[in-house]
Amino acid sequence: MNIFSNTVVTLSYRLYSSKGELIEESTEPISYLHGGHGGVFPKVEAELEDKDVGESCSVTLEPEDGFGEYDADLVRVEAKERFPAEVKIGMQFEGYGAEGGDDDGDRVYTVTDIAEGKVVVDGNHPLAGQRLRFDCTVLDVRPASAEEMAHGHVHGEGGHHH
Repeated sequence: MNIFSNTVVTLSYRLYSSKGELIEESTEPISYLHGGHGGVFPKVEAELEDKDVGESCSVTLEPEDGFGEYDADLVRVEAKERFPAEVKIGMQFEGYGAEGGDDDGDRVYTVTDIAEGKVVVDGNHPLAGQRLRFDCTVLDVRPASAEEMAHGHVHGEGGHHH
């Protein structure tokens, strides 16, 4: 079966930096609902259209095709007392918002520095601003269930898991 809209696609993948360094690879296959449902980068999805089990592709993702451009406005310096006492570099906070900020709560901020009573948090994805290469191999293609199509995403074995 070839990949087309409303099929469930299962892939193995490797993600590389622009220098060819391996950043991440799947230890378990990933599955997504094909057809513009946001389960995979749109440029990758376009490249996978009409592919069959066993076929591979390699897609270069410019920042706008992957994790977006780096946005310096998403870096904030805040008073340390606004954080838990055990705050450490690398900790993440979901929906962190500066005082008076208008953060919608969907962003994850990572602590990047702590010094002199201040904490620096960065709301950019760690791969923002980077050119990447996404290599993948199609492991399985199946028709999506009516429930998966209605919900716009793949369901696990045994049905609906949110």
